[in-house]
Amino acid sequence: MKASLTGGDLHGSAFARWLYALKPASWPKLFVPALFGQLIGATQSAALDLRALGWGLGFTVLGIGFIVLLNDWGDREVDAIKRRMFPDGCSPKTIPDGILDARAVGVAGLFFGGATLLVAAGAELALRRPLAFEAGLLSMLVFVAYTLPPLRLNYRGGGELLEMFGVGMALPLYNAYLQSGALTSSVWLWVAGFSLLSLGSGVASGLSDEESDRAGGKRTFASVFGNSIARRLTEACVLLGAAVWLGASLAKPQWLPLWSVAPAVAIVVWNFAAMRKVSNDAVTNAFPAQSQYKRFLHRAIWHSTLVAALILWLRLGWT
Repeated sequence: MKASLTGGDLHGSAFARWLYALKPASWPKLFVPALFGQLIGATQSAALDLRALGWGLGFTVLGIGFIVLLNDWGDREVDAIKRRMFPDGCSPKTIPDGILDARAVGVAGLFFGGATLLVAAGAELALRRPLAFEAGLLSMLVFVAYTLPPLRLNYRGGGELLEMFGVGMALPLYNAYLQSGALTSSVWLWVAGFSLLSLGSGVASGLSDEESDRAGGKRTFASVFGNSIARRLTEACVLLGAAVWLGASLAKPQWLPLWSVAPAVAIVVWNFAAMRKVSNDAVTNAFPAQSQYKRFLHRAIWHSTLVAALILWLRLGWT
């Protein structure tokens, strides 16, 4: 899809332009925590409720449209700055490159947001989860505070913490609640480690936009403190996330059994080693090296959590 909208072909079919705007490559960032939450929630009831899985995935799919489109709408000015600064260093941007106009993107984002809230309300009624609508609304307000007026905390500082709260905590906890109707101590411990990994992801996401964010007045960790410190914090978050899981497993093996934690920690450590090998090359404006660095980071987060959740869920059938 990216190739079909580069060069002179920025205005393909309507379907191609909208699919490009929805950024399919970014979907695992929300699908993984949603599925993670569903599976660890299933361990509380010793069964996977397919209705709850469906409602949770529906909330996540529509939420992706809400977040991606309104984020493009909110970031259109700083995206235009980056395109002027690095015309060959980044892919075309939805609004600055005229793939879609700002009004269409904004209206579609609001439509997805309304649909997401309707799913949350439906889940509350269908699954008898009395807090499903309110919790879903709170999850969406985290994003509103992240990029939209009047708060726009991703421009004022604190966007990475909001990403940790929204992606790392709210989304998996919401899905775990839909699945089981309760949030036990083991769920909170799993999410504690995952939220630290998500903080690392949030910090690393600003690496490729360091100079354009600075020029556009956007205060991210990378634009304020620089590339090197941002990479060090990213790597510290990865190790801390794995350490939380391992420490919880040793302290409370009945909540986080070692047979589920050990493979996840091993995956994190393996990819952390790969991150460190390319870290010194992922300097300011070294976009290919930064992409490789973040690829290993995402593998550390996504692969480890999915493996842990699948092991937990499959274990239900063995006991």
